[in-house]
Amino acid sequence: MLMPGEFAARKLKQLRKKFRWKDKKYARKILGLKEKADPLEGAPQARGIVIRKVGVEQKQPSSGIIKCVRVQLLKNGKEITAFVPGDGVINLIKEHDEVIVEGLGGAQGGPVGTMWGVKWKVIKVNGKSLKALLEGKSKK
Repeated sequence: MLMPGEFAARKLKQLRKKFRWKDKKYARKILGLKEKADPLEGAPQARGIVIRKVGVEQKQPSSGIIKCVRVQLLKNGKEITAFVPGDGVINLIKEHDEVIVEGLGGAQGGPVGTMWGVKWKVIKVNGKSLKALLEGKSKK
């Protein structure tokens, strides 16, 4: 006599495959929605041109202006707002400078702390690191 479910493996596999799509994380991963929404398209760093300097207000309860730049990425033409770390470094960056940006490192690629809507930071300007520029070791 056959045991119930002895030959049910194919049907169980089909159902498991079908119902995996109910899991939002699985669906987003398979459809590649994170890469589609990400301006850097999954890359760790990207190159772009500075369009203008902007000051972004911090969210509550902090107050202050975060020095940022609007950057147009060379790979796809998308515009992003990138944070400029360091005291006075914003004065070394001019419009039409070439910068390299990378993620800030917030949870799930989001913003850090009170920096509302800013998910990227500038790491190089015209091929020179921000640290070297700030210390005066190299010129743009």
